[in-house]
Amino acid sequence: MALFKIEKTLEYIKDKPFRLEKEIQQLTENNLKTILGLEMVKSEFALNNFRIDTLAFDKEANAFVIIEYKRDKNFSVIDQGYAYLSLMLNNKADFILEFNENLDKTLKRNDVDWSQSRVLFVSTAFTNYQREAINFKDLPIELWEVKRFENNTVSYEQVQKAGTQESIKTISKADKIIENVAKEIKVYSEQEHLQNLNEEIKELYEKMKQAILNFDNVEVKPKKKYIAFVSGRNVVDIHPQRKALKIWINMPIGELDDPKGIARDVSSTGHWGNGDYELQIASDENFEYVLSLIKQSIKKNKK
Repeated sequence: MALFKIEKTLEYIKDKPFRLEKEIQQLTENNLKTILGLEMVKSEFALNNFRIDTLAFDKEANAFVIIEYKRDKNFSVIDQGYAYLSLMLNNKADFILEFNENLDKTLKRNDVDWSQSRVLFVSTAFTNYQREAINFKDLPIELWEVKRFENNTVSYEQVQKAGTQESIKTISKADKIIENVAKEIKVYSEQEHLQNLNEEIKELYEKMKQAILNFDNVEVKPKKKYIAFVSGRNVVDIHPQRKALKIWINMPIGELDDPKGIARDVSSTGHWGNGDYELQIASDENFEYVLSLIKQSIKKNKK
């Protein structure tokens, strides 16, 4: 991706390559919440002859996230990713102990959703082979490319999958580690959230999805309990129900301009999605109005 500075004419901004993996690691760890929305647990976590670069925690998913930084291109994202996940699942108590000691909190084994564990590789570039390797619909591994530029800016961009429907389980029988990890870790898809809906609600969801994606730079990220629409942070979360869509708008209480009063305050009650506002729709009667509420969240949360 080429960057240009706007002067009288466009001025090309050159890359400023990272010399060491450690530079990428320090930059990422110092800004973990801003970049990835994760909580820092431990840098250089050593266990059973493994060394994890960054151990983080995803509060939204209640799950651990392992982050590795790479400058070389000669590594297998599948083999290394599943080796780290296997290490985690076989040593859960050690990960919980590390969390409690470093964050001075009390996390119990049952508080963690181990099925949502994942591995992130952060690198300045990935090969075509590595990009192709992640094209499974249920792979708990993400690739993130980081670029630094001479005007003191940096970009982090997730490598997107090609939309394949192939499951990692098709190759898991040839690899015991992948097979064992795949039994415990679950990656969710839109299709699973939509499979038991009536046709009217499916159509309503697709209409809402396309309208949200028409706003700039919004991505769809299915989670365990809902489908997240993300632009930097979650802007809106949708839980498709059999006869309606339950929607959470990621705005703090008191900040949403809702003259019709259709969004209820859930700031003091337990709920799945992000934000303090929840509403439910079963038709497109208030469609444009709901979009106007979502647009407020996008404006506040977009990167």
